[in-house]
Amino acid sequence: MSETQEWTTVIKPKDKLLAVDVKELWRYRDLFSLFVKRNIITQYKQTVLGPAWFVIQPIMTVFMYMVVFGGIAGIGTDGIPQPLFYLSGTCMWHYFSDCLGKTSSTFVSNSGLFGKVYFPRLVTPLANVTSNLLRFGIQMCLFIVVYIIYAIKGDCPACPNWYLLLFPILVLMMAGLALGFGLLISSWTTKYRDLSILFGFLTSLWMYATPIVYPLSMVKGKVVAGMDLYTIMRLNPVTPVLETFKYGALGAGEFIGWGWLLYSLVFMVVLLFLGVLVFNKTQKSFMDTV
Repeated sequence: MSETQEWTTVIKPKDKLLAVDVKELWRYRDLFSLFVKRNIITQYKQTVLGPAWFVIQPIMTVFMYMVVFGGIAGIGTDGIPQPLFYLSGTCMWHYFSDCLGKTSSTFVSNSGLFGKVYFPRLVTPLANVTSNLLRFGIQMCLFIVVYIIYAIKGDCPACPNWYLLLFPILVLMMAGLALGFGLLISSWTTKYRDLSILFGFLTSLWMYATPIVYPLSMVKGKVVAGMDLYTIMRLNPVTPVLETFKYGALGAGEFIGWGWLLYSLVFMVVLLFLGVLVFNKTQKSFMDTV
């Protein structure tokens, strides 16, 4: 009697640069969960305070912002208490920068693992973006606690509005922007390692080009080198997302507009398209250069 063999898993090269096998990613959902748990556990595994750093870091950051930008520089916050204003921007930006930092080192950080076993490489950056949601959630809880304290005191002019319902979409857009940029950077830095230093420096400057420690209304009407700062700031794809959240949660400033929010969404989609394209091209031969 002849016996027939059936293969449960078939590994073959991807013939298309934009090929994303969603079914394959779903089959590796257990590995995805393990990566998420690994990222959460190992980050503060051998620390004294452990997950408490999730709260300590934003508190210390906000305190320094209050001293330097609010006290010394005298930068206003649209009438919103400084802790609330700085926390609203810091929580969103930290999630974006953390996702960008971890995703941008995907190939270099996991080269030993990638060289030994096969699994969809996109699982790793997706796990990084997902695991950072825990830290983001804890910091948002801190923001809510501070918000409630000011509300009880009765001296908080912050007024949430229905734009706050866009919060899940805004978080998804921040994750998508970080993932897209991270996929591009991780692909480029496999061959040119000094680019990782450059991108780290640019990310630090990027924060100051985003209205986190100052309101966007502050740059209205200001022109530098013949360029309108208000328009340039809105071209930053993170700005419409951040400003929409701040306006929805605090009622501060003004809604930047649906057109600019759509611009960020389109920017994110195009960026993810390019990121996956370059990522798939790099993963075929990155072991030869990493």
